[in-house]
Amino acid sequence: MEGKGTHSYIPDPRNAGIMIDVNGTHFPRDEAKVSVFDSGFMLGDGVWEGLRLHQGRLAFLDRHFDRLWRGAKTIAMDLGVSREELERRLYAVLDANGMTEDGAHVRLMVTRGVRSTPYQDPRVVISPATIVIIPEWKEPAPETATRMLDLFTVHVRRGYPDVQDPMLNSHSKLNCITACIQATQAGADEALMLDPHGFVATCNSTHFFIARDGEIWTSTGDYCLDGITRGAVIEAARGAGITVRERNFSLTHVYGADEAFTTGTFAGVAPVGTVDGRLLGTERGPMVERLQRLYLELLANDVKGRARPQEKA
Repeated sequence: MEGKGTHSYIPDPRNAGIMIDVNGTHFPRDEAKVSVFDSGFMLGDGVWEGLRLHQGRLAFLDRHFDRLWRGAKTIAMDLGVSREELERRLYAVLDANGMTEDGAHVRLMVTRGVRSTPYQDPRVVISPATIVIIPEWKEPAPETATRMLDLFTVHVRRGYPDVQDPMLNSHSKLNCITACIQATQAGADEALMLDPHGFVATCNSTHFFIARDGEIWTSTGDYCLDGITRGAVIEAARGAGITVRERNFSLTHVYGADEAFTTGTFAGVAPVGTVDGRLLGTERGPMVERLQRLYLELLANDVKGRARPQEKA
């Protein structure tokens, strides 16, 4: 089994021969390459999305595209393609790999393009944006929905938006990587990260929630990624009459919580068992189980109303 925590998955030998889309052309995995002068490789200059194929459709694609285009606009980067063309490319490479139902995860990456020299000024970019689509056969490990995660609060903070806005889904992930390293060395599945004021912000690769007295709490969102699954779970919970509070809360609230869980595109809703050695639960609680069901219902409703490009009138 590969990965760790919410990203645990069963290796699939078919991934050795996948086709990858680089700027609209398909290449076998071993031949898919970008320039050493590419902005993403050189400077982490770009934005990305993670997508899941569910019942033959890319789930919440409109929300992911909204975030991708917002991110590109934020860093003054021209994607160079329309939403329709990018959707066509996504499904074309999925079809090229025979990925037509479930079990596929897609990494969509866009960088500013090739630079004429190693320098950060965007004026040295000499090509259109680089767009890479990597589809893989990747299902969450079966136990992800019930295995209790261990989290560790790291010293690495989510920073102020005027330094590097945590809301931006950029290729520059070193902040999260250093948090992940510290948590891994502490023997945990994932890092719990605080904001500059000491309140709970998010995890290094997922979002964090607690359940208290029949309510669910999550951070204000000021110091975390604008998460698609986070938003979907909040929407599903509120639609079911569950009180959701987006607010500041501290580790004291976490340690005394009834339940805790994380959300993310890959694994959906995953239960948390311990935080910094404090035991929150030994098995999935009723709130997490209910939210997992509500999220799957919302996911099913989303893809049910979504047509593949070739099926559009």
